[in-house]
Amino acid sequence: MRVHKVTFAALAVAASLSLTACQNDKDGTATSEPSNASSTSSSSGGSDAGSSDQDSGKDSAGKSSGGQGTAAGTGSNENGKVAKCRTDELEITAKDSTIDGDPDGTVAVQLTNRGGRDCSISGYAGVDLKTSAGSLSAKRTGQQADPTVLKDGASTAFGITYPLNTSGGSGVRVTGLLVTPPDETKTVTLDWPGAGTLPVTDSPDSPVKVGPVGSAGQGG
Repeated sequence: MRVHKVTFAALAVAASLSLTACQNDKDGTATSEPSNASSTSSSSGGSDAGSSDQDSGKDSAGKSSGGQGTAAGTGSNENGKVAKCRTDELEITAKDSTIDGDPDGTVAVQLTNRGGRDCSISGYAGVDLKTSAGSLSAKRTGQQADPTVLKDGASTAFGITYPLNTSGGSGVRVTGLLVTPPDETKTVTLDWPGAGTLPVTDSPDSPVKVGPVGSAGQGG
C-alpha cells in the first residue's frame, strides 16, 4: 500500500507540472529562466545600441568640431580669410628706380611682411610728398589692383612717378615721403630717394602718380 501511495503522489505532482507547462505555453508567458535571459539580452542590446549611438554622436561631434577647428585655424581671421597687412607689420623702404632716358623719375616703394604671419594686401597706398611748397598728394594711375597674400618675410612693391625738373630753375624742393599702406591709417615717413626738386607747375592736377601695390615699381 505504501508503494501505491508514493506512486500516486508522484503521478499527481507530474500531472500538476504538466498542466502548468500547458498553461504557460497557451498564455505565451515566458518561464523565469527565459525571461531572465531575454531581459539580459535586451539590456545588453540596449547598452550596445546606446553605446553605438553615443559613439556615433561622438564621431559626428568630433568631425563637426574638427571642421570648425579647421575653419578657425585658417580662422583666427574673419570668415576664414587671411587678415590684411597692418602698417606695424610692414617694413617699408624706398629707392630711386629711374631709368636713364626716361622723361619721368621713378621711386620704388617696397613693403616687406615682418608680422610673423601671412597677410593680405591690395589696392593703392596713400602717398604724399613733403615739399618746400607744402604737402603734395600722389594721384592714382588707375591700374587694376589685384589682391595679394603676402607670405611672412615676402615683399611686394609699387611705383611712384614724377616729372624731372629740366627747367633749369630751382623748382620745388622735396623733403620727405609719406606712405600709408592700403586700408590703413598709420603713416610711415621716409627719406625721399628721388631727384631733389620737382618742376614748378600751375596745373591743379598732381604731377606725381602712384601705381597699385604689386605693380613692381611701374607707377606710370
